[in-house]
Amino acid sequence: MRISHLALALLVTMIWGSNFSVIKWSLAGTDPLLMAALRFTLCALPAVFFIPRPQVRWSYLVTYGVLFGAMVWGLCNLGIAAGLSAGLTSLVVQASAFFSVGLSAYLYRETLGWHQKLGGVLAAAGLLLIFLVTDGSVTVKGLLLALAGAFCWALSNFVVKEARTPQMLGFLVWSCLFAPLPLFGISYCQHDAAYIVSQIQQLHTPVWLALLYQVYVATLFGYTVWNALMRRYSVSQVAPLSLMVPVFGMSLSAWLFAEALGAQKLLAATLVLLGLLINVFGPRLLNRLLQPRSV
Repeated sequence: MRISHLALALLVTMIWGSNFSVIKWSLAGTDPLLMAALRFTLCALPAVFFIPRPQVRWSYLVTYGVLFGAMVWGLCNLGIAAGLSAGLTSLVVQASAFFSVGLSAYLYRETLGWHQKLGGVLAAAGLLLIFLVTDGSVTVKGLLLALAGAFCWALSNFVVKEARTPQMLGFLVWSCLFAPLPLFGISYCQHDAAYIVSQIQQLHTPVWLALLYQVYVATLFGYTVWNALMRRYSVSQVAPLSLMVPVFGMSLSAWLFAEALGAQKLLAATLVLLGLLINVFGPRLLNRLLQPRSV
């Protein structure tokens, strides 16, 4: 991979990692579901008037929009609002990789390799350690909501796989049309129309800037660049770089919100990331270790 493209990929992972801290900051005093609804409204509008609709069935767009927009980020917003730190949220959502492996084994009758099983065990141990953190940066409710978001992210990956479209920006933008509807609907059922209007009216400029960052930098720019790199290079070259997302996420959360990074959190993060590495590179690393070296 060219140095400029590697730098671009790392920039995207830094943006995605920082996005969790931006979300936490923007949720202060605002409804988490409403913020997610506004985010995906702005992702879709006005972009749908300029970006052609991808040639896929409407059912794929609707399903992906609800899963990725309403469920993944609605649940992550709720998890952060319920007390899970931004840094740990960026780590917990990586469980989507293991949910994807498990679902693939169930749906497509794929046999899990030793590396996938070992990686899953290590990641599960890391997540269990997070449950046991007692420094105030973790709540059981917040952690369960983030895990539910990770599971929905895994489901959304299968929608993309089944849609088989190369027009990922168009797919993302048009699917975002369907994310705000359930989010606004749930917020309305919990409160009322007057509450939603008052919440929007009281949003000050910094919160709008945070929303624009989530929309245009983290979502539209980030996914466009990432998918372009995925098309240019092999998956094995690009995908592992996403491991930097929780590294940036936890570091920025510690810096911005003075979140303590104790030994327990660092061990949990190490186990989850090691599990991801083994899941992706296990057989390749083993073959390299066992390969006889020429003298």
